[in-house]
Amino acid sequence: MSVTETGALDDAPEGLNASALTPGQRLKAILGGSAGNLVEWFDWSAYLSFTLYFASQFFPEGDQTAQLLKAAAVSAVGFLARPVGAWLMGTYADRAGRRAALTLSVAMMCLGSLVIALTPTYAQIGAAAPAILLAARVLQGLSVGGEYGASATYLSEMATRHYRGFWSSFQYVTLIAGQLLALALLLVMQQFLSEAELTAWGWRVPFFVGAGLAVIVFWLRRGIEETRHFEAAKASGEKLGSPLTLILRHPRQTLMVMGLTAGGSLAYYVYTSYMQKFLVNTSGFSKTTASQIAAAALLCFMLLQPLFGWMSDKFGRKPMLAFAYAGGAIATWPLMTAIGEVKDAILAFGLLMIALVFQSGYSSIAGVFKAEMFPAHVRALGVALPYAIANAVFGGSAEYVALWFKQEGIESGFYFYTSAVLAVGLLVVLILPDPARHSLIEQD
Repeated sequence: MSVTETGALDDAPEGLNASALTPGQRLKAILGGSAGNLVEWFDWSAYLSFTLYFASQFFPEGDQTAQLLKAAAVSAVGFLARPVGAWLMGTYADRAGRRAALTLSVAMMCLGSLVIALTPTYAQIGAAAPAILLAARVLQGLSVGGEYGASATYLSEMATRHYRGFWSSFQYVTLIAGQLLALALLLVMQQFLSEAELTAWGWRVPFFVGAGLAVIVFWLRRGIEETRHFEAAKASGEKLGSPLTLILRHPRQTLMVMGLTAGGSLAYYVYTSYMQKFLVNTSGFSKTTASQIAAAALLCFMLLQPLFGWMSDKFGRKPMLAFAYAGGAIATWPLMTAIGEVKDAILAFGLLMIALVFQSGYSSIAGVFKAEMFPAHVRALGVALPYAIANAVFGGSAEYVALWFKQEGIESGFYFYTSAVLAVGLLVVLILPDPARHSLIEQD
């Protein structure tokens, strides 16, 4: 099996060579690889979207901020499980194949969501209730930790060279769509159920829905094709999916992924999942209005992803990342301050969109620029593990840290913290070779 000047295998098996796929075949591969991503993030985000209603059911003591703080702590532990999932599933994806890992991750998410949906409340079983909630959230964390690297790698390897940023952006299109669907379900339920009903039992509905959707995607993913890059790596004799190989051979890339993920994931969770609570708890909007603002912003944010992905194909990944980190570092303090004081929903939406435009420079290419930095035999692990570690520390703790600052009466300190982490990401961008112009995918 040989490699041509364009980076395509000239005798790759039919259907595995991305450059030989018809538009319809490529679209099927992209949809198959990303459909599970949507369901995974629907299930993961359902916890974040419905926390306002179920936090008191598991943590009845204290005021709303205290209850949200405890629920956020459980979520943060779920984030800490993501590096373990990234390590296990990334290794599995590099050894058994991208398809096998994608199928396993969605099965794990199905189980985690079903457990949350069926867990009794604190009033029914006491301290066992939050313990079960924590265990289920950890299982979801293991699943999402594995999903990210496997799906990013699969989409990047199935895409063509000149449109890799565009096609790979659909990872975040489906990721955001999962969040948006969870929030949309909340908005629909808010129209038909009272706050008391949502608090009593309505919050369980999205977890049942997510478990059902995961079953459908499980069977869908069993039918998608494996990538030719994995097949080539498997035939090469290289040691597949070795954490030791990743750390010893690719330390610089690993640290860069961690540095970029720290700021990118922190800002992502500040302006998506945490913003709904911020609009209620700080700005003073009702839960329904806050959910509507967040949903409208997420919809526009989702639609921006292919545009920024396409721009990265034309102008390079590095300019997009510089735009995201520089803009985010400068704008976070004034934007968060303004959103915290605004009383008009449309103005709040407009301010939030400014932040999400900057964030799109990172999110649209978050998977592809990492995949392009690693060779195929450790690619899924290289994408997943350093991302998951930094995401757990900074993204996973975003809500908890924000609420802690608020509880201490120094909420503006969180704005400075977010800007500082983004500034560190900008320093990494300045020394980063442009992944699009030095892509290791083309060397497979």
